[in-house]
Amino acid sequence: MAIQRASVMTSAPGIVHRESAQADVTNNLFRRGFDLAREAYVLVPLLAALLLSLIWSGTLYLIKVEQARAQQAIAEASLEIGATYEAQILRAMREIDQTLKLVKYTYESERESNPLPTLEARGLLPSPYLFDVSVVDASGRVIASTQPSEAGSRMGQAEPKPLGADTALSISRPWKSPATGEWKLRFSRRFDGSDGAFSGVARVDVDAAYFVSSYDTSKLGNHGLLGLLGIDGIFRARRSGEEISAGDQIDYAAVVPDTENTQAVRAINAWDGVQRYTSARQLYDFPLAVIVGLSEDEQLAAVNQQARIYLWRAAGGSLGLVLLAGLLARMSWQLVQSRLRAGEAKIAYAESVEYLAYHDGLTTLPNRSLFSKLLSQSISEARRYHRQLAVLFLDLDRFKQVNDTLGHDAGDQLLKEVAQRLKACLRASDTVARMGGDEFVILLPELSEDNDVTTTAQKILGAIARPFNLQGQEFRVTASVGISVFPQDGLDEQTLKKNADIAMYQAKQCGKNNFQFYCAKLNADSLERLTLELSLRHALERNEFQLHYQAKRDIRSGQITGMEALLRWNHPDLGLVAPMQFIPVAEETGLIVPIGKWVLETACRQNVAWQRQGLPRLGVAVNLTARQFADENLLADLAGILAETGMDARLLELEIAERLLMQDVKRALSVLTGLKHLQVRIAIDDFGIGYSSLSALEQFPLDVIKIDRSCICDTSSVSEDKALTEAIIAMGRTLSLTVVAQGVETKEQADFLRDNACDEFQGFYFNKPVPADQFKALLDAQAADPSLDT
Repeated sequence: MAIQRASVMTSAPGIVHRESAQADVTNNLFRRGFDLAREAYVLVPLLAALLLSLIWSGTLYLIKVEQARAQQAIAEASLEIGATYEAQILRAMREIDQTLKLVKYTYESERESNPLPTLEARGLLPSPYLFDVSVVDASGRVIASTQPSEAGSRMGQAEPKPLGADTALSISRPWKSPATGEWKLRFSRRFDGSDGAFSGVARVDVDAAYFVSSYDTSKLGNHGLLGLLGIDGIFRARRSGEEISAGDQIDYAAVVPDTENTQAVRAINAWDGVQRYTSARQLYDFPLAVIVGLSEDEQLAAVNQQARIYLWRAAGGSLGLVLLAGLLARMSWQLVQSRLRAGEAKIAYAESVEYLAYHDGLTTLPNRSLFSKLLSQSISEARRYHRQLAVLFLDLDRFKQVNDTLGHDAGDQLLKEVAQRLKACLRASDTVARMGGDEFVILLPELSEDNDVTTTAQKILGAIARPFNLQGQEFRVTASVGISVFPQDGLDEQTLKKNADIAMYQAKQCGKNNFQFYCAKLNADSLERLTLELSLRHALERNEFQLHYQAKRDIRSGQITGMEALLRWNHPDLGLVAPMQFIPVAEETGLIVPIGKWVLETACRQNVAWQRQGLPRLGVAVNLTARQFADENLLADLAGILAETGMDARLLELEIAERLLMQDVKRALSVLTGLKHLQVRIAIDDFGIGYSSLSALEQFPLDVIKIDRSCICDTSSVSEDKALTEAIIAMGRTLSLTVVAQGVETKEQADFLRDNACDEFQGFYFNKPVPADQFKALLDAQAADPSLDT
């Protein structure tokens, strides 16, 4: 015993030690687990999982509750509609049976073979629009009917055959009327003779649709059900949506309960396969039952839609939780990465800012700032090594038309392709930059030969003249290039760029699609143009403009038939400035729009003034430039001028150059249509120098064709001009237009036009343009002597 006691005492400390070690391990594991659970990348997902379970359990429970409520509501609605329908059908059946009983009573008690007139006179028959009441004798012949067409006919096969002394209401099976194709029902009661034998039948025919006419789509939907079912299991009438049918046979006992405690049964209807909440009630005292059904899919559509919304919201919330949990779980790692990326982004941003500061964002070419630095650096090197360099200033000639016609996206695409073509024309040591808009500048820093610049300029013009494919359409543009050379054209970058720009404008004035070298005369011309532009901006407010009028004369009589108003500028220092000098400047700067409005208003006022002085009502023609024709306010301004001056719009003629009409036919047609709505006459000016065809002119609402002076100047010696003029006159006559020849300066030209039946002409041969007072004198002289031919 002592030995055993000792051994127990000896082993006890070992057991205690092992238990302590196990407890320490357990505690360590618990602490590690607790510490791990405190980490964001573990704690956040756990919390997210808990929230997800709450979200989904709550969502599913809410959906289940709402669906149960909706199903209960559908069942109750089915019972409620069924009760209402039962009452309606019961009233109808009693009315029908009451009618049959009245006919039967009158027939049997008063022994009238045709009791219908008596009942009708008493107002005891129902409406003939709903019910057809008939009396049939024992042989089956219709004796009388509320429908005259039925009298004398034989009883159909669908007529129920009363048996023996049966006096109950008989209801036929439904049949389709041969006349209307509609389902019909027949209700009848037999007549008994004085001896109790069968004597005939009183019957009422009703459209089966009458018994389901109370179908309300707002309550029953498009797949609901109203039905009248016989105890033989045959539908007398059934309607679902707009479809009405009858004659289908079903198991009556399976559909109509044999107890009064009816319930709406959720089941698939055997007759059409639609799952409905169906309630059925047997009619009191009649061998019929009414059936009402509500489609489960239709009635639960709103609840199911709401359930889908709940599920989508739960899914969205779950997705947000998952994303948030993932984001927070990786936060520490992302923080380090974000700091690294922030440092890299700062470097990239600094590089991007530096790049954008010196490069064009669209074409990636150097911009104005970088080009100025490169040019200054090249000038320093050229001065040091006694070399020449050239600056080429380039401007696209038809870029605005691309923007206006195809849009700014096409314009940007064109600028990119132009940049690529320019780079392809240059050496690696050359530089091309975009100054802005459609202007480019090129630096040729090392000129080994004098013709290097010419060769490069020709190469550039050829490259740009090739067609561009813009948005699937072929488009052509040209360029005007101005060139300045260091050191003879300038010693600094500002002077070289300015002189190249001046040379570029000279290239545009020389017809575009060419290059020009700078010379001192160009600078003088540029200063003169600048001075002209500055003076032009104040000419209107200083009343420096005036109108001269040139007569249009009839080809046969020589009488003045109208006039053309021509703008003149009487400059206080320069004197009378030719229109060819200031009109292009006004057109380019946009000043032509207000000037053109002044011309229209002044010409209209003068014409109205002459009429008030008793002079003839003659038309006045005014020319529209390209900028005026493109002005969006043209029609509104013109309407305002006509209203303000009191000018008869039919006496105003607007001359529009042929090329303007053919540039954008769709827009031109829209503007001309607007002018015709104002009743203004329209003339196509300078005709004969373009490429208009007869079919092209037919689409425009024109009144006058004015032959360009270049077509008739050599008609006496050049056969081509003679043939062209004859063709234009013939074309005008084909289109029923007035043909006017302008620029007639010789008797030979006038005789040629007269021989070819031109309608009118004008030119220096008859009258030069004169001020208003002198033109009035011409009109006064013609009024005094109408036969006078000046």
